[in-house]
Amino acid sequence: MICSMTAFARIQDSGPEGELIWEIRSVNHRFLEPVIRLPEELRVVEPLAREQISGKLARGKVDCVLRYKPATDAVTEIRVNTRLARQIIDAIGEVGKLLHDSTSLAAMDVLRWPGVVEQRERDMTPLQQRASDSLGAAVDALILARQREGERLAETITARCTALRLEVEKVSARMPEVLQSIRERLKARLAEVSDELDENRLEQEMVLLCQRLDVDEEMDRLRAHINEVEAVLKRRGPVGRRLDFLMQELNREANTLTSKSSDVETTRIGVEMKVLIEQMREQVQNIE
Repeated sequence: MICSMTAFARIQDSGPEGELIWEIRSVNHRFLEPVIRLPEELRVVEPLAREQISGKLARGKVDCVLRYKPATDAVTEIRVNTRLARQIIDAIGEVGKLLHDSTSLAAMDVLRWPGVVEQRERDMTPLQQRASDSLGAAVDALILARQREGERLAETITARCTALRLEVEKVSARMPEVLQSIRERLKARLAEVSDELDENRLEQEMVLLCQRLDVDEEMDRLRAHINEVEAVLKRRGPVGRRLDFLMQELNREANTLTSKSSDVETTRIGVEMKVLIEQMREQVQNIE
C-alpha cells in the first residue's frame, strides 16, 4: 500500500497534569525533515519525538506542534522563605533608623526580592511520558491519513495508466496506415520527377524512411513502463522515488514518439500521452 506525504493528524490527551494536544502536518519533501515545536516544560521530549518520527516515516517535511494546558490544580506551589523575608525587613528597619526615615514597607517590595518567593519543583516525568505516548498515537493517526490519501493517489495514477495504454494502442493500430500513406506520398513525388518509376528505388527509400519512423520499440517500452508503474503501486513501503524515475522514462519515450512522428494524428496522440504522464508525475511527487 502506497502512502501520500501530505496529511494531517490531531490527538488530544487529558490527564491530571493538564491537557496535551499534538498537531502534525506533513507535506512532500525529498527526504525526511521533522520540525518539532514544544512548550518549555517539555523540551526534554524532543529527542524521543524525533526518534519516533524517523522510526515510522521515511520521507516528507513533518511539522509537529505540542500545546500544553496545565490543570488548575497543577499550578506550581509557591512558598515564602520567611527567614530571608525577616532578614530583609530587619535590614530595611536598620537602614531606616540610620536615615531617620519612617517610610512604611510594602509587602510586594519584600516579595520581589530574589529568593523570597520559592517555587517547589514539580515531577514532570508523568507529563513527559504522556507527551511521548500521545505523540506515538498522533504519528499512527498521521500514517493512517497518509495511507488513505495514498489509496486515492493510486486510483488516480492507475486510471491515467489505463488511459495511457489506450493511447499506445492507438499509435500501434495507426502505424500501418501511416506507413502506407507515406508510401503513397513518396511514390507520387518520385513519379513527378521521373516518367519511369523505379520500384527498387521506391522500396529502398521506403526501407530507409520506415527505419527512421519506426516506433515499435518506443511502444514496447511504453507498455513495459506502464506495467511496471501498476506493479509498483501494489508494493508496500516507500515507492515514490521509483515511480518518479518511471515517469521520466515514460516521458522520454513519449518525446521520442512525437519527434519521429510525420503524421498529425500521431503527434496529437503523443501530446496526449505527455499530458497524461505529466498528470501522473504531479501525483507521484506526493507519494512517499
